[in-house]
Amino acid sequence: MNRKAVPPQAAEKPVKLEKFGDVRVDPYYWLREKENPEVLAHLKAENAYFDRVTEPLRKFEDKLYHELKNRFKDRDESVPVLYKGYLYQIIYPAGKEYPVFVRSPEKFPHKKEIYFDANQRAEGKKYYHTELLKPDPSQNLLAFAEDFTGDLMYEIRFKNLKTGKLYPEVLRRTSGSGAWARDGKTFFYIRKHPVHHRHYRLYKHILGTPQEEDILIYEETDPEFGLDVNMSKTEDFIYLTASSNTTTEYRYISASAPDDAFRIMQPRKKGVEYYPYHLGKNEFLVTTNEKGASNFKILHARLENGKWIPGNEFLAHRKDVLLEELEVFDNWIALTERQNGLTRLRIMSLDKTTDYYLPFSEETYTIYIGQNPDPRSRKLRFVYNSLTTPPSVMEHDIDTRKTVILKEEEIADGKFDKENYRSLRLWAPGRDGTRIPVSLVWHKNIDLFADNPLLLYGYGAYGITVDDNFSRNRLSLLDRGFVFAIAHVRGGEYLGRQWYEDGKLLKKKNTFYDFIDVARHLIRQGITSPEKLFAMGGSAGGLLTGAAINMEPRLFKGIVAQVPFVDVLTTMLDENLPLTTGEYEEWGNPREKTYYDYIKSYSPYDNVAPRAYPDILITAGINDAQVPYWEPAKWAAKLRQNNTADSLILLRTDLNTGHAGASGRYAYLKDVAREFAFLLDLAGKIDADENV
Repeated sequence: MNRKAVPPQAAEKPVKLEKFGDVRVDPYYWLREKENPEVLAHLKAENAYFDRVTEPLRKFEDKLYHELKNRFKDRDESVPVLYKGYLYQIIYPAGKEYPVFVRSPEKFPHKKEIYFDANQRAEGKKYYHTELLKPDPSQNLLAFAEDFTGDLMYEIRFKNLKTGKLYPEVLRRTSGSGAWARDGKTFFYIRKHPVHHRHYRLYKHILGTPQEEDILIYEETDPEFGLDVNMSKTEDFIYLTASSNTTTEYRYISASAPDDAFRIMQPRKKGVEYYPYHLGKNEFLVTTNEKGASNFKILHARLENGKWIPGNEFLAHRKDVLLEELEVFDNWIALTERQNGLTRLRIMSLDKTTDYYLPFSEETYTIYIGQNPDPRSRKLRFVYNSLTTPPSVMEHDIDTRKTVILKEEEIADGKFDKENYRSLRLWAPGRDGTRIPVSLVWHKNIDLFADNPLLLYGYGAYGITVDDNFSRNRLSLLDRGFVFAIAHVRGGEYLGRQWYEDGKLLKKKNTFYDFIDVARHLIRQGITSPEKLFAMGGSAGGLLTGAAINMEPRLFKGIVAQVPFVDVLTTMLDENLPLTTGEYEEWGNPREKTYYDYIKSYSPYDNVAPRAYPDILITAGINDAQVPYWEPAKWAAKLRQNNTADSLILLRTDLNTGHAGASGRYAYLKDVAREFAFLLDLAGKIDADENV
């Protein structure tokens, strides 16, 4: 990389931020002014600097992009899913960025009908993403949601699948979710708040009428809660869910009575989550964490005269097993459980005469339940993969107990052999005595315990578990001698709900300590060294990497922080920003002094100080509604101002997208190629003949 290029200097316009008598001076607060021409000019200057620094890598980036792209089949298609007499399928046409959605009659599977072509809808757009894609109960109408900027503000439209014509109305400023009533003309959807984007209102829309005539059904006034609307698997009920990070409340109506008032199932109780699954008639199973069932239990429940009546316990809470997913059929269920970090797939009949687990042999792997829309089915679709094994769509027959592979993801370049890769799970000792799991994958041709370049990935928030999933893109690092490791830090749910509770609020620093302690353990084991250790994280994972380099700047050679949430204190004090009020249960409300002081003590932006930072690549999206672009931009400027080393602080802002980055099947691979080239160059893993 070109280390002689001169970086841009953001103008310093100090703003005093005061709370509880504590004064913080933010020299770059002005970068929040999105409409200010100076802001856009600065972001463009940062992009130009990034281009100058990485210009020597451009040919290698291009080669890497094509290497990544060539692992995808030029034309690919999903396994068809049977739903109400139609086989639904997703096809990626050769050379296209977006999928085509097709269906065919069950009796004539080769008679495919294109009912939605995302390529046509995306034509001429710099960004495109579609959600929803829900046929009505008659299968003659389609609701679909579209985001054209990456800000997650969806427009919902309707299509007549018989004629192919679009209805004239557009439902704007929506969350992208919705549910049809059985009459085929009533559609329920959620509208987002115009300022802070909270999912706060449920509306009823009548097909063929303008949005202005839609009826407001419910407004959520608690700023910590957001709304969602969907239909039960049986299609008998429409659910309106109000949820915070730790609490849920369900309302319902019959899907056959869209004009009825929604009734509450169980009133919200702080800290209590429950999720109903309709079995038919008035019978339900409910997963809940109430009464100390932190890892969740399953209850029977009934609706009688509109009243919700909890019943007997179907499956008890277990202290060492987390209940993650539940799929309900007419007289049996499938559920995924997590024990000691690994997922298990369990089959149970409702009368409990049948109860067994599917066997899997790899040391680290991941299972999740796939699409199973028919409650009458005797077969379960699920997906299996591991760090060394590409995802396979599998189907288990509960009558024969046989499992078949319907499709294994193909690595199209013809070079991949899963026998060339090895995986392992280690346990790193934490500073408080906690054992922290870490999963590793590497190419068999390298000696694991021989001081290798290693990329350590982490997230650690919201109870989200970073599973041991396969990545075809990661092969470009493994094949060049990198070890890849996932630190399963507290803040996720890898070891159950308590693992999450121990990494949030006033225990948030455990997340950062775990990441650092894993890094130190890998160094002590001789797997890597500070001169070859790299870290990567996105969003809350960017917060993790940002906090880690403030605490231990000499532990890492380089960092990739993707759309990082780094200005935690200022953001959490601004209730007008998207997500802020709904995040109090995760980070704490800094309007309370205890949380103010604690968040300030780790917030990456507030804790930047004169020290020798490693090389850092920071990414941002101009339309990001989750982590506003100015957080990465301010952080880059402050890091560069305080950095006492000659390391690079690079910021690249995508001026067309949001939190998820580039849309399309291949477009995002250019971002991957840039990030990998940055890492491989720092690790000295780019051969001279690779960059010509």
